[in-house]
Amino acid sequence: MARIRDLDPQRDHDEILRITARLEFPWDYGQGTGIAFLRDFGVPSIAALLDRTREFEDHGLKRYDDTLLIGDATVDHGVDSVESHAAIRRLNRIHGHYDIPADEYAYVLATTIVGPVEWIREHGWRELDPHELVAITRVTTRFGELMGLKGLPTTYDGYLRLLRDYERDHFAPSPAGRRVTEATLRVGRRTAPWPLKPLARRLAIALMDEPLRTALGMPAQPAWFVAGVRRCLRLRARLLRTLAPPRRRPFVNRPLSYPHGHTLADLGPLSMLDELNRAERGLSHPGTGATA
Repeated sequence: MARIRDLDPQRDHDEILRITARLEFPWDYGQGTGIAFLRDFGVPSIAALLDRTREFEDHGLKRYDDTLLIGDATVDHGVDSVESHAAIRRLNRIHGHYDIPADEYAYVLATTIVGPVEWIREHGWRELDPHELVAITRVTTRFGELMGLKGLPTTYDGYLRLLRDYERDHFAPSPAGRRVTEATLRVGRRTAPWPLKPLARRLAIALMDEPLRTALGMPAQPAWFVAGVRRCLRLRARLLRTLAPPRRRPFVNRPLSYPHGHTLADLGPLSMLDELNRAERGLSHPGTGATA
């Protein structure tokens, strides 16, 4: 925490995000990102597109891992690094195959910041420092700019308002949303620790807020079960706060889809890989301009 407060969030946003996501809250950041992933499916138009691609049904684990790995390039190397620009450029090429409105892009971007921040606020072992919120927001907005988005919020509260307003107007149950949700929950079961695999689906539903659960068409869990899950998370936070030593080594994501490692050429839908990689090979200056 002392290191974070010594840094300037306007200038040192990349370093602050790395400390927060890799040292201070690695597990929480991942869980919040998972919730963010699910929120997309509560919007019928987004769910319909994802359902049509069948990526979650047929290649769900790879789809999930690829999304995280594109984000990892920004977290681990900095949003304006060569690695981050290359990853975002690839993301833009993938998205270029679909007709996606700008407001949907902005909403999905908002979920990627609101998901982890709100998870940490509710379940983390300490409050986020204002420096962290400024830094995470700066990185998120720059990421969106590299996707070609304009008029994005410049504060965390702005992203929170964007998300809440969009969900108020667009959240609704849909058959596509339920199918994609169930496919994603199956991925969650595969990645859960062995003792939790039988409960993975119920645990995920118990951690959803009521508007999200309703929009995804998931069954309500017993009140005692939801309360028990949340008590366990509060106990975890208390133990970390009082007993756990500071983490010395940064968390490293080891995706199950790539047990022997990966390169950027591996990321993306299998049906697009050849085209994506030909496009990358055709770039004369691959480190410049993520929106190229």
